Amino acid sequence: MIEFVLDGRSRVATYMQLVLQVKQALRVGLAQPGDRLPKVRDVAQALAINPNTVLKAYRELELEGLAEGRPGVGTFLVRTLAGPALAHQTELREELVAWLAKARAAGLAREDITALVDTTLRATPDRPPTGGTEPDRQSSGGNT
Repeated sequence: MIEFVLDGRSRVATYMQLVLQVKQALRVGLAQPGDRLPKVRDVAQALAINPNTVLKAYRELELEGLAEGRPGVGTFLVRTLAGPALAHQTELREELVAWLAKARAAGLAREDITALVDTTLRATPDRPPTGGTEPDRQSSGGNT
């Protein structure tokens, strides 16, 4: 079951933080279709937020076709966001955990790590998943 965590410093609305966490869980296989989301009341109490905020998040998931409310039973996930690369995530996650340990040992704080990952992702051009020979569009001298 998903355990929600809020970032009080985030500029992202509280309900959207909940939505994004469900989407992440679906993308990495931690949540799957058929799983029940935590009860609205339990989430609201655990996070000290208004139950209407949780309801708004769950409604957003329903609008996006990811969840379905069943009166008297709860809200259930109905679709996944995990792609075919899910099979490779376990190994990659283990490598990432080792890398994070190295980064922390080097003195990087959580914010430093986030900044490093974000700037590296922005600076790295998207490549075809198979490592094909598609040209690098960012450095091909095209119109800017």
